[in-house]
Amino acid sequence: MILKDNTEWRTAALIAFCYFSWAFLVFGLSAYIPIVAALLVIPVITLHSSLQHECLHGHPFRFAWMNDAIVLPPIGLFIPFLRFKDVHLEHHQNARICDPYDDPESWYVEQDFWVRLPRWLKLVFEANNTLFGRMLLGPAIALIRLVISDSRAIMQGDRRVMLAWALHAVLLPPVIFAIVRWSPLPFAVYFLSAYVGLSLLMVRTYLEHQAEETLRGRSVIIEDRGPFSLLFLNNNLHAVHHAYPAVAWHQLPSLYRRHRARFLAMNKGYFFKSYGEIFRRFAFHRKEPVVYPLETGQRH
Repeated sequence: MILKDNTEWRTAALIAFCYFSWAFLVFGLSAYIPIVAALLVIPVITLHSSLQHECLHGHPFRFAWMNDAIVLPPIGLFIPFLRFKDVHLEHHQNARICDPYDDPESWYVEQDFWVRLPRWLKLVFEANNTLFGRMLLGPAIALIRLVISDSRAIMQGDRRVMLAWALHAVLLPPVIFAIVRWSPLPFAVYFLSAYVGLSLLMVRTYLEHQAEETLRGRSVIIEDRGPFSLLFLNNNLHAVHHAYPAVAWHQLPSLYRRHRARFLAMNKGYFFKSYGEIFRRFAFHRKEPVVYPLETGQRH
């Protein structure tokens, strides 16, 4: 068996379901009800991103190259998987989660960066700190920041970053663009669906971390058991995932239930009951400041 253990068939089956659903919607349903197909492909793209996250943490196969290969097709268009993998693993290995100088996935900005911004750009970042703003602006901001950062790395000769973008470029125009162009779904519509798919992912990342003095109190627990929980593969139990990053998505809920009190004490009660509560509280209200409020590991 090349699966890691006998429970990993669930992840493998979900990956197969994801690709089958994507193909059915893009090539089948779009020929008859294109609007419905475009709407349904949105959560499929979000699910694919969640499966990419699962695979970079070592599931479902024993060999990393197999896990990478199975989710490498960029059906979400925007983010090269190998860059997502490197950035996310760096995030997990970092002792200063949230610090904008040290955590590549931080949504905070540095004070010296903030004071140099023009007023209109400050307003954009302020809007991005509401949940609705994060869904609307977050994908574009995340992509622009990644492109700027990676462009600098490439200019400095970082071959790993260069390879990730080169592979993305090889796969995207000749393969994904061509496949969608052959389908009945207009590419402009698919592009919009891919953006909204990334917007849904922003619901998960919106408050999964907070600036807190203790490292253990920086990762959230959201006790949601609805469609968002499935779409995010239980990563709403984010403090559990950070404590045990190698545990598979389908094992996180039972692990949390067995040790609920310990996890809530560990993350200092950074807790929400559901995503419904989060939408009610933060759809149009900022949860946190844009500028990182704690001392940073500023580089000189």
